Amino acid sequence: MTVDKELEKLSRLTPPAATPEARARALAAAMQAFDTAGNNAPAAQGNAKGWRQSSIINWIWSPVMNKKFLAGSALATLLVIPAAGYLAIELTRNGSPIVDQTEIAGNLSKSEASKQPAATAGQPVTVAPQAAAGNNWLAEQSVADAQAPRDKEAPALAKPDASQTSEFDASAALTNKPEGSAAALGAAKRAAPAAPGIVPQRQFAEPMAAIAPSPALPAEGRVQIQLDPNRERFAHVAANPIKSVATDPVSTFSADVDSASYSFVRRSLTGGAMPDPQSVRVEEMINYFPYDWPGPDNADQPFKATVTVMPTPWNHDTELMHVAIKGYDIAPATTPHANLVFLIDVSGSMDEPDKLPLLKSAFRLLVNRLKADDTVSIVTYAGNAGTVLTPTRVAEKSKILSAIDRLEPGGSTGGAEGIEAAYNLAKQGFVKDGINRVMLATDGDFNVGPSSDEDLKRIIEERRKDGIFLTVLGFGRGNLNDSLMQTLAQNGNGSAAYIDTLVEAQKTLVEEAGSTLFPIASDVKFQVEFNPERIAEYRLIAYETRALNREDFNNDRVDAGDIGSGHSVTAIYEITPKGSPAVMNDDLRYGAADPVPPKTSDSAHQGELAFVKMRYKRPGEDKSALITTPVNDGNAVATVDAAPQDVRFSVAVAAFGQKLSHVAAVDTYSYQAIADLAAASRGTDAFGYRSDFLGLVRLADGLSQR
Repeated sequence: MTVDKELEKLSRLTPPAATPEARARALAAAMQAFDTAGNNAPAAQGNAKGWRQSSIINWIWSPVMNKKFLAGSALATLLVIPAAGYLAIELTRNGSPIVDQTEIAGNLSKSEASKQPAATAGQPVTVAPQAAAGNNWLAEQSVADAQAPRDKEAPALAKPDASQTSEFDASAALTNKPEGSAAALGAAKRAAPAAPGIVPQRQFAEPMAAIAPSPALPAEGRVQIQLDPNRERFAHVAANPIKSVATDPVSTFSADVDSASYSFVRRSLTGGAMPDPQSVRVEEMINYFPYDWPGPDNADQPFKATVTVMPTPWNHDTELMHVAIKGYDIAPATTPHANLVFLIDVSGSMDEPDKLPLLKSAFRLLVNRLKADDTVSIVTYAGNAGTVLTPTRVAEKSKILSAIDRLEPGGSTGGAEGIEAAYNLAKQGFVKDGINRVMLATDGDFNVGPSSDEDLKRIIEERRKDGIFLTVLGFGRGNLNDSLMQTLAQNGNGSAAYIDTLVEAQKTLVEEAGSTLFPIASDVKFQVEFNPERIAEYRLIAYETRALNREDFNNDRVDAGDIGSGHSVTAIYEITPKGSPAVMNDDLRYGAADPVPPKTSDSAHQGELAFVKMRYKRPGEDKSALITTPVNDGNAVATVDAAPQDVRFSVAVAAFGQKLSHVAAVDTYSYQAIADLAAASRGTDAFGYRSDFLGLVRLADGLSQR
C-alpha cells in the first residue's frame, strides 16, 4: 500500500521539462549513433548534401492536394503541378537548401568557438560531417530551440513612438550579417519597425559545429575549421631609450590621464593569458589609481607638483625622480551644467554580453549620477547613424533610460557618420560656460566610411574647434581597436577608458565622474631639464605615445592632453647620477672645445638636479600659463622605505607595467619583489583597487612560469 501511495503521489507531479540544450545533445547523439550503425547512405539523385529533394516536394504537395477545393480537380493540375515542377528544377539546379549550412559552420564565431572543449583561437576545430554539411534540418531546429532561451534573455526592443518609425530592409537582414555570426536566416521574419538609430535585434541559431562530435567518429572523417585570429589592434611603439644629458638635456611630453590600458591588462590576466606587450601603456597603469597627492588650495592655480627623488628598487646604481601632479577638485555643488551626447555603437559586433548589454548598464549608472538640469542626447550608428534621443533634461530620466533600454545590435559599423551626427547634436545643445562632451562607446570596429585612423583623426580635429570634448569608452574583446580609440581621444581633447566590468563602469562614470566629465585645464604639457653637472643620463618611464618636440612646449597651437577635476598625473624618470657605474653612454671624443666652466658657489642653481615646467590653458582660453618647480637635494630620500606610501605604490605599478611590456631595465626584478613593494605600500585602499592589483601581480607571476 505504501508503494501504491507513493506511486499515486508521483503520478500527480508534473515532470520537469527537458532543457533545449539537453534535447539538442540527445538528438545529436542519436544521429551519431544512427550514422555509426551504417545508416548514413548517400542521398539519391546525386545530392551530396545528405537530404532528398523529393521529400520537400512531398511536404509541399500533400497539404495542397488534400485541400477539398483542390483535391481531384483540374485546378490542381493547372496550379500545383507547374509550381511543384518549378520548385524541383530550382532545387536541383542550385543543389542546396535555402541557406547552406556549410557556410554556417564555416562562419563559426569566436564566441561560439569558446564553447568548444578542445579549441583555442587560431587552432582548428573538429566538427562532425553532419554538422558541416548541414544534412539534418531537425537537428538544426533543436539547436535553434536551444538558442531560444538566450534570445529571450536579451533586452527586448521597446515599441517605438509613432513619430519614430522607419522601414527595415528584410533582404539586408539576410545579406548584411555581422562577421562571425552563425547565419542571417530568420532575420527578415523577425524584422519590425524601429526608431531611427535603434536596430532590431537579429537572432541567429547556433551552427551544428557548436555540438561536440562523438569520440567514436574517426579523425579522418571530420571537417577542420580554422578559427579567425584575434583582431585586436594596438599601436606599436618602442619604449623610451636612455638619453645622455650632455647631448639631450630636455624631455618634453603631453599629459595623459587615460586608464584604458590597466583594465585591458586586468581582463587579459583574469582571463588566463599574459597581455599583449603592445597593449601595456605604463603611464595609464600608474594613473589608474587614486593618490593622495597634495593639491592646490584654490582654482586660481589648477595644479600642484610634488617631486620625490628616491633609490631605484630594481637598480641600486640609479635613482627615480617621481613627479606627482594633483588637479584642483571642483565641489559637486559648483560643477557646471553638462550637455552630453552618447554616441553608441549598435553594430552587429556589439551583440555580446560584455559589449552592448554592459554598455547600457554603464550609461544607466552615469545618467543616475547627473544633475536634473544636465541634458543627454543619444546617437547610434550601425551602417547609418540615427538620432534616438534629442537633447533631454535629466529631470526626464525615465525617458532617457527608456531610450537606452531600446537599443539593439545589428548591421555594420559606420563610425565616421555617427561621429559627425553626434558633434552636430552636441553643437545644437551647446551650453555656454558648461560641459559639452561626446561620449563614444564602442568596441572600436570602424569598417564603413572613412576607416583609416588618419581620416577619423582629421574629423575629430576639425570638430574640437567647437569647444566640444570627447570621451572614448571601449567595450568587449576580440576586435577591440585600441589604436583608433587612442587616436580619437588624443585628438578630440578627451580621454579613453576601457570598461570590462560594471564595477569598472562605476569607477569611471560615477566615482570619478568629476575628473571624467569636468576639465580644469587643456593642452597640458610637461618639460623637464636636467642639470648636466649632477645627472649623466635619464629615461622617461612611459608616455611614449605622448612625446613632444622641445619647441612644442611653448607653441600654444600644439595640442596636448587635458586634465579633469581632481585628476592625478604621475611621471617617473629613472636618472643616473654622474660618476655612477650605471652610465651607459661613453663621453664624446669630439666634445666642445671649451668645456662648460664649473658653477661657482654663489650660483643661483647650485644643488639643483632638474627643473620641471608645466604649461596649461584654462577651459575656453587660447593662451597658456606656466608653472615651474625646481628639484634639488631637499626632494631626495635616502631609502625606498623612506619615500611616501603613495610614491612607493606607484613605483610598484610602474615596475609591473614595464615587466609586462618587456622593458629590459626590470628583467631581473621579480614579480614577487613587485608584489612585496606594493603590499608594503597598499595603505587604506577604500575601494580595493590596490588589493586587486596585488592579485594581478600574482596571476602574472604564475602565468609567466608556464
